[in-house]
Amino acid sequence: MPPDDTSAQIFTHVRIVMGIALGLGITRLLTGTAQFVQHPQRRRVYWVHLGWVLFMLVSLSHFWWWEFWLYAITDWTYEFYFFLIAYTVLLYFLCALLFPDDVDEYGGFEEYFISRRKWFFGLLALTIVFDFADTLLKGAAHFERYGVEYLVRTPIYIALCVTAMFVANRRFHAAFVVGSLIYEASWILRLFRTLT
Repeated sequence: MPPDDTSAQIFTHVRIVMGIALGLGITRLLTGTAQFVQHPQRRRVYWVHLGWVLFMLVSLSHFWWWEFWLYAITDWTYEFYFFLIAYTVLLYFLCALLFPDDVDEYGGFEEYFISRRKWFFGLLALTIVFDFADTLLKGAAHFERYGVEYLVRTPIYIALCVTAMFVANRRFHAAFVVGSLIYEASWILRLFRTLT
């Protein structure tokens, strides 16, 4: 059943509010990345950190793309609205953690990222939980579209995030970000190229 005019208006309103938070996150990532070009000698770059910056940029654009499915929601509640805003705020916090106002006390982004990994990966795991709930809230048909892979993917990602919170090994973090970027690109291209 297509949404009525009221549902369509609510959908538009919610997307605008979510877009503000997502836009701030994207701005934070782009501004933070631009500083490496503007001041290449000021702070040491850490490629794993930049990998997570790219991951978050892809994740934010993907989030905005897949939230189009909200058009099918006909019974809006404040609780669902608040849930969606909390989800986008979590995504913004991840972006803010990647580019703090100042990293001078850490000596560079490698030291900063490793020292703040519990916060970053803790929030990343929480966004995966939010994603699972978000998918459920869009209805059984939407949830079933992603099949068994989604049910396997979710706990694996959470387990990897929890591991990353407590492991400082640079090789593990390098493998995690590379694997996440490859898998996320595959996931998007296989399941989200179109919204039909």
